[in-house]
Amino acid sequence: MTGRGRRLFIAVDPPDDARADLERAVSALRACPGAPRWTASERWHLTLLFLGAVSDDDVPALVTASAEAVAGAPAMTLRLAGGGRFGSRRRPQVAWAGLDGDIAALSALAGRLARAARRLGLPVEDRPFRPHLTLGRWRPGAPADGDLTDGLAGYRGPAWPVREVRLMESFLGPSPRHELVTSWPVEK
Repeated sequence: MTGRGRRLFIAVDPPDDARADLERAVSALRACPGAPRWTASERWHLTLLFLGAVSDDDVPALVTASAEAVAGAPAMTLRLAGGGRFGSRRRPQVAWAGLDGDIAALSALAGRLARAARRLGLPVEDRPFRPHLTLGRWRPGAPADGDLTDGLAGYRGPAWPVREVRLMESFLGPSPRHELVTSWPVEK
C-alpha cells in the first residue's frame, strides 16, 4: 500500500427523524446497569461495507467502482425495527437495532460493493452481510447485560426512502468522527 491509509466505510445514513425516533426508544435503556458504551446518535449509520485502511492511491478507483455498484440499486425504503446483540448473552459485544423494508435490495447492494472492492484488491470481510445499525459496544470484562436489547423487540420506527449511499472516512481518537468523502444518489 502506498500513501497514507485511510479508514473508509460505505454506509447509508438514516434521516434525522428516524434517528430521533430510535433515540427516544434507546433513551430508556441508556442508564440501565450492564449497558454498553453507547454510540452518539448523530454517528448512527448502516454500514454496507467496511474497508479499513485504504491507500490514497486506491481511493479514486474505489469511488468509480462504488458509483457503478450504486447505480444498479433500485429505490429502497427502510425502517429501523427491533434490536439485538452480537455475541453471547453472557458476553455480549455489540448492541444493535435491526431493519426491515427492502432488505433484499440493500443486501444485494452491499454484495455489489463488496465484489467491486475485491476486484480492486481491497481486503473485504468474508462473512455474510447482516443489516443492522450499531447502537453501542460492551467493553470486554465490564459488567454486561446481554438481555438489554430485548427492550427494543417491539420497536418499529418510521419508514424512510434511501436517498444516497456515502463513502465515509473514520477518524479515531479522543473525539472520534466520520467525514464524508463522496456520495452517490439512489434511484427514486
